[in-house]
Amino acid sequence: MSVALASQLREGTKKAHTMAENTGFVSCFLKGVVDKASYRTLVADLYFVYSAMEEEFAKLKDHPVVGPVGFVELNRRDSLEQDLAFYFGADWRTAITATPGAQKYVARLHQVAKESPELLVGHHYTRYIGDLSGGQILKNIAQKAMNLGEHDGLRFYEFDSIPD
Repeated sequence: MSVALASQLREGTKKAHTMAENTGFVSCFLKGVVDKASYRTLVADLYFVYSAMEEEFAKLKDHPVVGPVGFVELNRRDSLEQDLAFYFGADWRTAITATPGAQKYVARLHQVAKESPELLVGHHYTRYIGDLSGGQILKNIAQKAMNLGEHDGLRFYEFDSIPD
């Protein structure tokens, strides 16, 4: 991704980022108040969102705009599956459902992929870069707030394929 595109995406998503930080859940999360049940729901929703995004990026790997951005090293689905197994047990696939908000987001991702795939780049940037850069802070907060081991239910925040 070019520096100019990254700068445009950062600037273009600044307002949405600020709004997201000020929602009740995120605001409490950043203060170290993390309810395990709500966090489990978040992890389940993220699973559905990342599954959809990674599915669409795989289909569009040869697209001239989308393809060059789809770094598989960023993929989160496998790590989310590990976290879901931690929170819900081995039978986690039958224990989770997407919330209505996650269902809308997933539907929107599929719609954008079909109608204007280049718009997926903004979704990709917002999700993956946010998780990569801010995720380390969120991992530490979640770990302390829920008294978790280093990797217990926190694999989502670990990007083993990215050294720095």
